[in-house]
Amino acid sequence: MDEKLLFPEGAALIFGATGGIGRAVALEFARSGSDVAVVWRSKREAAESLAREIQSLGRRASVHACDVTDTAAVDATVAAAVAAHGRVHTMVWGAGPLADQVYLAETSDAQWRRAIDVEVHGFFNAGRAVIAHMRGAGGGSIIHLGSAGDLRWPDKDGLSVAPKAANEALVKGFAREEGRYGIRANTVLVGVIEAGMFLELTRQGVFDEEWTREVHKNLALKRWGKPEEIGYAAVFLASSNAAYVTGQQIAVAGGYGI
Repeated sequence: MDEKLLFPEGAALIFGATGGIGRAVALEFARSGSDVAVVWRSKREAAESLAREIQSLGRRASVHACDVTDTAAVDATVAAAVAAHGRVHTMVWGAGPLADQVYLAETSDAQWRRAIDVEVHGFFNAGRAVIAHMRGAGGGSIIHLGSAGDLRWPDKDGLSVAPKAANEALVKGFAREEGRYGIRANTVLVGVIEAGMFLELTRQGVFDEEWTREVHKNLALKRWGKPEEIGYAAVFLASSNAAYVTGQQIAVAGGYGI
């Protein structure tokens, strides 16, 4: 019996692929049988290294530079990925700046605008561009890497949680309006993962032992998540195994918020 294909021909387009979580997601798509379009902004060497690793797994990879705050650049990136692979069957949104840990009332205008420009405007523009392609390509899947803070507010993490909460509404809107074209949209709510922003802020001393103890109190599973565990959930939501799933959230957060 032939092995079940999880994806149609084409690629998964990963925004934020050079981050710790984004890289793991990209590799999991490759391991699961999909080609990958890697999007980077400032880490060209990391993007090219990731592409080589994807190719070593027997899949095709392309590399695309993009400033997601530039609408024309986002449109061009989607077009370039389609040109390289023939089709984008999935878009994963994992782009986002390092979120300063600050109370909402102490957030500067510049910090707030940056978070909204990248996370919300970027996701909207990327979603709009890829939907225009997917409508004529037989459908597709949009995966938003959101925040487990959507389940229970984490103090000082508003620059990450609030923009991603706006995107949760966009996910539902995309799912509702585009389902008629075979386009699905879902979210992976990301908990504390041993990669990316968590590791960087830990190195900076932002997350100390007291912070760790307090967060562990709110976890059912008393450990941090692994980046590949986000990849497993993203691949499931994008795959034919989730063909009747749209407008939903899967929390990969160790039971945070229960």
